[in-house]
Amino acid sequence: MSDMDSDLTPSAAPAATPATGTAAPRRSGTLGWLLALGVVVGAGYFTWRMQSDSDAAVQSDARALHAQVDAVARDVAATKHDNDSLRARLDDASKVNESLRGQLLSLTERARLAEEAIANLAEKRLSGHDALLANEAELLLVLGGERYALFHDPASALDAYRLADAALAQANDAAFSTVRQSINAEIEALGALRAADFAQAANTLGQLRERVATLAPAMADAADAATSPRWAQIFGQFLRIGRDDERTLARNDPALARALLDTSLREAQDALLLRDSARWRDALTRAQSHLAADFDAKNDNAAALRAQLDALAKLQLAPAAPPVLGAALKELRNLRATQAQQPAAPVQAKPAPAQGPTT
Repeated sequence: MSDMDSDLTPSAAPAATPATGTAAPRRSGTLGWLLALGVVVGAGYFTWRMQSDSDAAVQSDARALHAQVDAVARDVAATKHDNDSLRARLDDASKVNESLRGQLLSLTERARLAEEAIANLAEKRLSGHDALLANEAELLLVLGGERYALFHDPASALDAYRLADAALAQANDAAFSTVRQSINAEIEALGALRAADFAQAANTLGQLRERVATLAPAMADAADAATSPRWAQIFGQFLRIGRDDERTLARNDPALARALLDTSLREAQDALLLRDSARWRDALTRAQSHLAADFDAKNDNAAALRAQLDALAKLQLAPAAPPVLGAALKELRNLRATQAQQPAAPVQAKPAPAQGPTT
């Protein structure tokens, strides 16, 4: 620009031409200079405009770049903020995880302690369950033994022993299996006994008591009258002499004879209910004696009643107790005493660890 300005600067004015030159060349030179000046000015303006447009474009690009840089800076700042936020969240999550880990360890320890406590309770429950079953079995064995000892009733004793075996079958302790074997041995021994049919015997005695009223009393012995002296036969028509004893009184009084026989049969019924063999035999013996002494032996009813009394006398009310009876009860009591002497190992609970801080 300075060179061009220097080129456009008019040089020193030429020497004054003589006024005698023509006016046309002077005008053409001025016009040329004006044209040249216009060209120079137009070229400068054009150049300035181009430079201005170029500067404006550069400035626009610079502003766009600045805007982009600012946007990138904002993005970087936002990203940094997000990273800081994520880092803070990661730190919080790490703390929470550490706390949860501590709580999980604590819960694991508590679960272990709970399992031990439940196992201890289950063991105690099983022990109590077995103890109740053992009590029930012992009671049933005692009832069965006493039932047979008092009433000599194998059927009732068998029922009690079977119930005791069923109770021990529900126990969880295998040690009761030996007691069950002893109970089964006693059940077999009781089942082998041949006990009398007490119901049939009681019905027979009841029928005999009803038939006592149909018995014919014994008649006076004609042979005694024939062998007595003559004077006794004569005075015997007006005076009778007899002995004052029970047999004679019963023979002379049919009602008394029937009452005595019925009393003996009723006593036999009582002995049958009590399973008393001695009273049973004594009552039947007296009944047979009264029947033979006070009633007509040739009478059909008396003969049938005598046969039934003989059959009843052969009944065995109280068979001898088996040698093994009571062994299961002793074995059960010994087993329970042994178990009671064994101390139970206590379960020691450990304290749970401290929990970590929670967020």
